[in-house]
Amino acid sequence: MAVLENKSLNGAHESITVFNPVTNEEIGAVPLMTADDVRDAVQRARAAQPMWQAMGVHERARLIRNWKNAIWKDQKNGMAIIRRETGKTDAGAFVELAIMDASVDYMVSRAPGVLRTQFRSPLFPLIHWAKVTYKPYGVIGFITPWNYPFFNALCDLVAALVMGNTVILKPSEITPFTSYYAIEMMHRIGIPRDVVQVVTGDGRTGAALIDQVDFISFTGSTANGKKVALRAAERLIPFTLELGGKDPVIVLNDANLDAAVTGTLRGALENAGQACVSVERVYVESGIYEAFVQKTVEYANQLVIGSGDGFDVHMGSLTNERELLRAEEHISEAVAKGAKVLYGGKRRPDLGALFFEPTVLVDVDHTMKVMTEETFGPILPIMKVKDAEDAIRLANDSDYGLSACIYTSDLRRGERLARQIEAGDVSINRPQLVFGTPSLPMGGEKNSGVGRRNGKEGLLRFVKTQSIITDTLIGSQVSLSQLDPVTLLGVRMMRALHQWFPFL
Repeated sequence: MAVLENKSLNGAHESITVFNPVTNEEIGAVPLMTADDVRDAVQRARAAQPMWQAMGVHERARLIRNWKNAIWKDQKNGMAIIRRETGKTDAGAFVELAIMDASVDYMVSRAPGVLRTQFRSPLFPLIHWAKVTYKPYGVIGFITPWNYPFFNALCDLVAALVMGNTVILKPSEITPFTSYYAIEMMHRIGIPRDVVQVVTGDGRTGAALIDQVDFISFTGSTANGKKVALRAAERLIPFTLELGGKDPVIVLNDANLDAAVTGTLRGALENAGQACVSVERVYVESGIYEAFVQKTVEYANQLVIGSGDGFDVHMGSLTNERELLRAEEHISEAVAKGAKVLYGGKRRPDLGALFFEPTVLVDVDHTMKVMTEETFGPILPIMKVKDAEDAIRLANDSDYGLSACIYTSDLRRGERLARQIEAGDVSINRPQLVFGTPSLPMGGEKNSGVGRRNGKEGLLRFVKTQSIITDTLIGSQVSLSQLDPVTLLGVRMMRALHQWFPFL
């Protein structure tokens, strides 16, 4: 990390100070890099890209696997860096490293097969040969958020690298040192410095990055995602957006009550609710509603909140004041409209400036912001519904469509209902499960984003196709006509064959 910091801070730059959200102590400062700095970084990356591509997918995969093993061996230090910048718990920091470790395993093992040339069926088999090859875009830019500064910065970046691109990472100015740590570790294990670089700064730095790269990947708020899309569209470069969510949980009458309550609480309070796939609204069928609410309060009273070490701390600090203020606003607005706070709802300055109690709300409805706007805080609003159809209707009554969950003992029914929900993924009996399943594509509908990460789809997004077709000239005649007698006969013969053998 020190090498990156010293190199970046050379010269007369404005700087951005980074603070520990728990103690408010200064962690350090990073430069506010200019458009010229970004242009220079992209030029270096573009010059390095042919060499990186020529290295071959197996060698790229080997280096990336070595990187993830080095991170795993150094996990205590990595977790400390993540926690220092975010206020997460030990468990939250470990989850980032563990999911990233599994994601790398998936990506580096699948990339060679995904990149393999594919043979396709031509119009005239044997006479024509048809292939599809895959080529990297070149230089990929990543603008990443603060809530998961390791996983959200690296999961897509690694996919782009193994597919043959060079990359420029612009992390959030709130959590840049986690990115410094991760990228410096890549350099230490042998990935060339110009192949993967970090540029630090604010929105101006991010805008400059969009103006230079060949592809932009953005993870963050919907409002900023729309700005990224417009800027990318002006340059006609491809982009993907992983944006906000208002993710619902539906609890049916036949659900395992304790599993539903504890799973919903975990899903709502992971990273103090500061997750795009955080549970932000709960719809419970009337037959189980009272018992669900009672159990939720019982389990909420067992939560451990604080900045202590160990996996038995359930929730840590929020990362910045904006989320705390929004949580307070959503609670006060809901209460003014008739909602009731059954647990929590207050700041905990005794624990740290940005600690906020997990909050359980009932008597909520869709006139309230807490049920319609992204909160990004530790709030669990619970609404009674008459049946599953009512729950599906309300779950789909949203501008967002990122993730969802259904609790039921009837797994087949759960899957049928899942197909009716307007969301990029739906898990049954455990929220956020797709987040830790590298083989499944993850991404949103509606205002929750464009494109997918993870799975084969997440690898393919970072390459473009090139079709190659060869005419062997077998049986061909020299002719100026598009339809010489031999070609015309061939077209008619192939049409007849396709009626019986459509797979040809």
